[in-house]
Amino acid sequence: MQRAGLHTMLLDGDNVRHGLCKDLGMSAVDRHENIRRVAETAKLMVDAGLVVIAAFISPFREDRARARELLEPGQFFEVHLQTSLAVCEARDPKGLYHMARSGKIVDFTGIDSPYEEPVSPEVRLDTAAHDVDALVAQLLSKVFPSRWPS
Repeated sequence: MQRAGLHTMLLDGDNVRHGLCKDLGMSAVDRHENIRRVAETAKLMVDAGLVVIAAFISPFREDRARARELLEPGQFFEVHLQTSLAVCEARDPKGLYHMARSGKIVDFTGIDSPYEEPVSPEVRLDTAAHDVDALVAQLLSKVFPSRWPS
């Protein structure tokens, strides 16, 4: 994206949970706080001119709505990666779903903690029907239509 003149920052569970949110667990209260912190951090970065990609399982609609409210219209794009639980489990490189099913991890989204699917995200990507390149092209054409027309 830098070649396109855009400066980006990726925020995801790994880089946030090792620092900014390392004091949080996986309870519903901690998940709310995790997304709140991420949203506040993303807002600061957007205000500094960065394109922020916040790649999180944000299971609660209320948290996503609060994140949206922090930003100006047109700055927040809710992207739903539509994927079945079976596909998520098959693609799990860390074995987290297996650990959740065996009881080693509790409050795991989709297993013993709910996931509230977005009602009307700006972008919905079907990860079972398309390869990564096609999904990226779809995303870029929706978020940056003047730079990447569909």
